[in-house]
Amino acid sequence: MKEKILIVDDEEDILSMIKDYLEINDYEVITASCGKEAIKRSENNPDLILLDINMNDIDGLEVCKRIRDFVSCPIIFLTARVQDSDKIKGFGAGGDDYIVKPFSIDELGARVFAHLRRERRKQNISKVKFEKGLTINYSERKVYFNDEFISFAKKEFDIIELLSQNPEQIYDKELIYERIWGFDSEGDSSVVAEHIRRIRFKLNCFDLKEVIETVWGVGYKWNG
Repeated sequence: MKEKILIVDDEEDILSMIKDYLEINDYEVITASCGKEAIKRSENNPDLILLDINMNDIDGLEVCKRIRDFVSCPIIFLTARVQDSDKIKGFGAGGDDYIVKPFSIDELGARVFAHLRRERRKQNISKVKFEKGLTINYSERKVYFNDEFISFAKKEFDIIELLSQNPEQIYDKELIYERIWGFDSEGDSSVVAEHIRRIRFKLNCFDLKEVIETVWGVGYKWNG
């Protein structure tokens, strides 16, 4: 699903330029040319808002204040003002970042990408998976079966996290080793088999025998 960005600016040429750039980069774009319209458009649950500060009807700071309690996405102010006092007001209103006009469109794109990536990480961290009585809380890095805690070492949980979040993908030992231990780690992929054995032993104590499936000659996959 495409990430949705709301652009708010009363300068038509800037609005059009940013819209074209973001659509080329595969974002869904909503636009507003005044503060009142911005407040209305924010009902569409954007993933990020680019908000001009200097608008005639309702300025961007006031728009941000009005919507911030109801909109949790990042808000990046577009502004010609760079005074520290302006930044303090903007952050106080609920803004997350500033980009100063005139700006490089590639810098704008990089900031948009960085904020969205940070949001994706937050969402991923807070995700909880439920299946067959098994609960994986990724934020707490804990695993439960029917509310009973199952203790896993750090690398064991890392493997569970990798496999369970990508249940359709088969991982060979080399790829798991690269993802969990990293390219620069000393050792080899044979350590993966031992960790998988330990994970299975702990799960088997709760009669969860086939959660991690061995695909012979290929690798491992999650089969919760």
